[in-house]
Amino acid sequence: MKTILHATDFSDNSVVALKYAYELSMKAKAKLHVIHITNLAMLSANLIEPYYVPVKENLHQKNEKLKEFCLDHLGAKFDGKKITAEALENNYVVDGVVLKANELEASIIVTGMKGSNILKDFIIGDVTKELIEKAPCPVLAIPNKASLNQIKTIVYATDFEEEDVSAIFELTEIAALFDATIKIVHVSTDKNFDSWDKLEWFKGLLKQKVSFTKIEYEVLFSEEIFTVLYDYLLKENADIIGMLEREKKGLFKKIFHRDLVKKMESVSAIPLISFNEINYQYS
Repeated sequence: MKTILHATDFSDNSVVALKYAYELSMKAKAKLHVIHITNLAMLSANLIEPYYVPVKENLHQKNEKLKEFCLDHLGAKFDGKKITAEALENNYVVDGVVLKANELEASIIVTGMKGSNILKDFIIGDVTKELIEKAPCPVLAIPNKASLNQIKTIVYATDFEEEDVSAIFELTEIAALFDATIKIVHVSTDKNFDSWDKLEWFKGLLKQKVSFTKIEYEVLFSEEIFTVLYDYLLKENADIIGMLEREKKGLFKKIFHRDLVKKMESVSAIPLISFNEINYQYS
């Protein structure tokens, strides 16, 4: 992990994400790049057609505001050597973040989970979800009450498929920083499905690529995937939940991955790290 990108909207929620991104960068000895995207396109009253409005603050003012924001919340930690702050302009916020992530070859994007104004703020639910779908690297969404002081348990929800392996491989880098345990959990809606054989197959597949040893496995059975997974997270005192964002056909895969990722982002108080299947193909 060499470069961490944090995108902020100056909201209270983004303060927690900034501190989280900073602590993670220190732990990983990685460069932290903090950005703010000025969205040049505002939504019209019907929330469908965009229109363009004059930018109230010029880019220099935005850069100064961003530096002040970092100083206010990081204090002397913001020394400009390992942390850079940059205000940027783009017609669309998500595109601006993705463009910068590609330019920096970012290892991970850290965002807050929510914003305060659906027309103006960056890190609102829908925007975060779209970022997950377009980002070239993992997206770590931080809820307002998250803390990086102790990461002991990382839960990864899997459908026991090859695409999960590369995502878990990336996740082990974070786990190793904190000597945390990764608990891989699968929720099956069919008790007749041979989940245990599938589990053994998946373990073998994972061992071929992942040398990290602090990994545990769990298979749960329920038709209420979201409910049973959420209960499991609470029971295991999960510090981070990891999931793969998938675009595959099939009702189960759609519910378990795409929709469930977004449900977890919406209601969980646990940081959520999402991996886009496009970027994490098994090889």
